[in-house]
Amino acid sequence: MDSVLRGIPASAGIVVGPVHLLRWEVPEVRQRLILDEEIDAELARLHAAIDRARVRLTTLRTRAEAQAGPEEAAIFDVQLSMLTDGELLKSIEALIKQNLGAEKAFDIVLLEWQQHFARHATPMLRERVGDLTDVHIRVLSILLDLPDHDPVDVPKGSNAILVTHDLTPSLTLQLDREAIGAIATEEGTATAHVAILARSLGLPAVVGLRSAAKTLRGGELAILDGTEGTLTISPTESEIADARLRAVADQARDEELREVAQAEAVTLDGVALVVRANVDIPEEAELAATSGADGVGLMRTEFLVVGRAHMPDEDEQYRAYRRVAEAFAGRPVIIRTFDIGGDKLPVGGHPHEANPFLGWRAIRMCLDEPELFKVQLRALLRAAVHGDIRIMLPLVVTVDEVREARVLLDESVQELAARRVPFRSSVPLGVMVETPAAALACDTLVRDVDFLSIGSNDLVQYTLAVDRGNVNLAPRFTPLHPAVLRLIREVAATGAQHDLPVAVCGEMASQPLMVFALVGLGVRQFSVSPRAVPVVKRLLRSITVAAANDAISSALSTSGTAREVELILRRRLRVALGEG
Repeated sequence: MDSVLRGIPASAGIVVGPVHLLRWEVPEVRQRLILDEEIDAELARLHAAIDRARVRLTTLRTRAEAQAGPEEAAIFDVQLSMLTDGELLKSIEALIKQNLGAEKAFDIVLLEWQQHFARHATPMLRERVGDLTDVHIRVLSILLDLPDHDPVDVPKGSNAILVTHDLTPSLTLQLDREAIGAIATEEGTATAHVAILARSLGLPAVVGLRSAAKTLRGGELAILDGTEGTLTISPTESEIADARLRAVADQARDEELREVAQAEAVTLDGVALVVRANVDIPEEAELAATSGADGVGLMRTEFLVVGRAHMPDEDEQYRAYRRVAEAFAGRPVIIRTFDIGGDKLPVGGHPHEANPFLGWRAIRMCLDEPELFKVQLRALLRAAVHGDIRIMLPLVVTVDEVREARVLLDESVQELAARRVPFRSSVPLGVMVETPAAALACDTLVRDVDFLSIGSNDLVQYTLAVDRGNVNLAPRFTPLHPAVLRLIREVAATGAQHDLPVAVCGEMASQPLMVFALVGLGVRQFSVSPRAVPVVKRLLRSITVAAANDAISSALSTSGTAREVELILRRRLRVALGEG
């Protein structure tokens, strides 16, 4: 095996530590027949394994609740209920009574249930296949006396590098930040969920490592470089020393950046800009609030529904939104309504679609399910009493969608007034610009919205017809493609013409070279991961808007490819920073 595995940089940083291999897959089970007199013992073994799994899941739920909150921990409730399902247990026991070993009986029944759920007409049951798989793996591992690879069992302080095929929501919730120092996955790209999560948690990460989990044994000493996108196995002493020196240098740079974070984002030619933070879960709000961010530019709300058996009620949502609003003490907090579908795991009630990215998702689903949508709108209006909350609609492509949403917002106001609960009746409403249609026709939206926010991850994906989560297409996911840049310039110009704020809240906003380009395109507001706030502020305080304008104009007038644009921008940025 090559000592250096190369993947895609996902979250910057260098970690030296042992590999913790997480093989979360259904083990192979050989058929084993038992004698009649062994049946009772085998039944007892089955129930003992299920009891151990139940205790394990209960422990995981308790830990998840302590670390992430009760709403997120509820993801384990579905799996716990499966372990006590009478029909499931009865089917397994019937096979054991026909002289089949407990592990094979359990394996057969779980496979049958997964196939049944996958074909079920009820969408919510189709979504339970993943939970069945988790239960399948967990109980079989106990019955076969296989090692328990749950990431929560990594010793605290070990600074382990978690290597796995991919991270599911239930696995993600188990990550112990005091034990896991870095993440490496076979799947994923720089804009995939695991990459965004790693950056949010401040964990160095490399994705797209292909067969890493299959070739490693676990326990090997390794160096993960999230900046270069490499995983070095069994490094030499000189490689370890070099990595630790670079890590120390990174830490010193981070200390300098923390001072910059509290400064205003004003360019050298006096243009004041706005740098806000992205928030994925309420628990990040306190960190984001101390990062130097000027508020929240994007709070994702999918954490409330991922892996859940039921939609969250109004009070649960209200508490989550209020927590973030209070953490930012009057600074703007832009909360995106549910973007369920596509690359997000829905709670259920969604059709099985061949192409979910272009399917029934985001604002489309919310408008078609008005009662579900109004629960969220009422929670947002109530939370707005505690801060400057603003509502953002995802995947809008026509002004009709905005107008329909406003009708539902007005109805929500009336319903809250009738209940005589505290709420704010007037909340700014904006949209995410994520498709070429929305970008090219954004002038049709301006009279009905209070702000625009460009979701660059999806805008690149839809403009270039490149799945941003496909590791095989990662080199083709090029945000600096001239088509993407021209669309962004169009939106920024329209916003300026109509005195509407325009922000960029995708991954482009976190990368210095991209930020330089975005300033030149007319963008004046940015929303980034909390840990990227000081980096972006330092860049903005080191350039002039004039230099950025000249650079992007030159790049777009002379370049036909993303690579050519990048070369020109890099050269111009070095000059702007006094390095060229």
